[in-house]
Amino acid sequence: MGPTLVLINPWIHDFAAYDLWAKPLGLLTLAAALRRSGYRIHLIDCLDVHHPSLLEGEGPLAVRRRLYGTGKYPRLEIPKPACLNFATRPYSRYGISPAAFQADLAAVPEPGAILVTSLMTYWYPGVQAAIAAARAVHPEAPVILGGIYARLCRRHAAATSGADHVVYEDDPQALIALLTCLGLPPPPAAGRKQPLHPYPAFDLLHGLDYICLLASRGCPYRCRYCAGPFLNPHTARREAQDVVDEIRYWRHEMGVADMAFYDDALLAGPGDSIRGLLEGIAREAPDVRFHTPNALHVREISRGTALLMRQAGFRTIRLGLESADFSDRRMDEKVRQGEFERAVENLLHAGFQGTEIGAYLLAGLPGQSAEAVHAALSLVEKAGVMPFISEYSPIPHTALWEAARAASAYDLAGEPLFHNNTLLPCWGAHERARLPELRGKLRTIRESVRDRSAHPPHAVTAEADFRPG
Repeated sequence: MGPTLVLINPWIHDFAAYDLWAKPLGLLTLAAALRRSGYRIHLIDCLDVHHPSLLEGEGPLAVRRRLYGTGKYPRLEIPKPACLNFATRPYSRYGISPAAFQADLAAVPEPGAILVTSLMTYWYPGVQAAIAAARAVHPEAPVILGGIYARLCRRHAAATSGADHVVYEDDPQALIALLTCLGLPPPPAAGRKQPLHPYPAFDLLHGLDYICLLASRGCPYRCRYCAGPFLNPHTARREAQDVVDEIRYWRHEMGVADMAFYDDALLAGPGDSIRGLLEGIAREAPDVRFHTPNALHVREISRGTALLMRQAGFRTIRLGLESADFSDRRMDEKVRQGEFERAVENLLHAGFQGTEIGAYLLAGLPGQSAEAVHAALSLVEKAGVMPFISEYSPIPHTALWEAARAASAYDLAGEPLFHNNTLLPCWGAHERARLPELRGKLRTIRESVRDRSAHPPHAVTAEADFRPG
């Protein structure tokens, strides 16, 4: 076998964090690729809710799971970064304890290199803390930083993270080339052991409540607030049978019943490919529950697609509505007048309950009013499904970035902590003051949807009452 590499998913430092089918899929995919190349892999996931230290030191409440495997992370309040001292909410470190992290590091003798991933730009303090702790245990090992923060905030990551190298490509071969330059080449192919499976290395985690999947990469839409076109400029789909085979593997070999699609545009693409995927799932993996936390494009949800989704076992549906102002689609063009209502009608006809269907609404966009969010909530209320307010985070390399900088009172370019959506950084004080009112309306709508779902006026039709298996 080749050199030993330590792969780290760092802590989250933030005002809030929740495990909503959140796994480091990119890091686990990289781990699988490096393992196939012959490297020894040791994974440390600071957000692993099944880490042995949590069971030993904090009791079962630390890993209690909610519906479909979601739940809270262990949390410890920590001092805020100085530039966020004005915020009234507590600031916390989410994940395992530093002592448990250091013990995991110390269990790996002389790793060849330490690879750290990153996600949200404003979570970089957790990245810095993980790199500093890794250096304290293994000062001779080079530290390589990658991930979304590293790609979106290159200069900041290179200057402040503490890593020896920052990689900006989403390409395992480029990383292997860097490792080779550092004197850590993979072993010759003849000496490699065959991997257990060709899928992301979820087996390196201590427990599995759910699996994350990708059936496609990229998105054909170019929403101005989204970094997808920068991070994944090209679209590509896996063969439907390849995805079905992976689902069957996790269900039958690993016993996992809940799976979340991470696709940016799961239903977009040729209709026959989507139909083939859904029919294959229903036929070959009928006892799996599927979830769509990244949202589905409402335009793609025809009556036939909705029926196939129900038959295939989809249970948590999230729709990307974002706004109800269809006369001004400068932010995106993915929803036209009437398409949201039609998609909801098709899903309800297929047998989904209102509580199983959610609509994401953006708040805090540059130039957006609180009244616009109020109108979007009213549209979702009329449709009879669950609203979810997503506070806007300004992201470098998006089409909206310069407008966000102009609208914000914070130094967005110089300090990624000001990207934090909790701050509503592109809204003024008047609009921010309306947020409690909007959240109150959101709660009222949700309670009404739950009540109607618990006491439906009539049973669904036999045609719509699909059940997996």
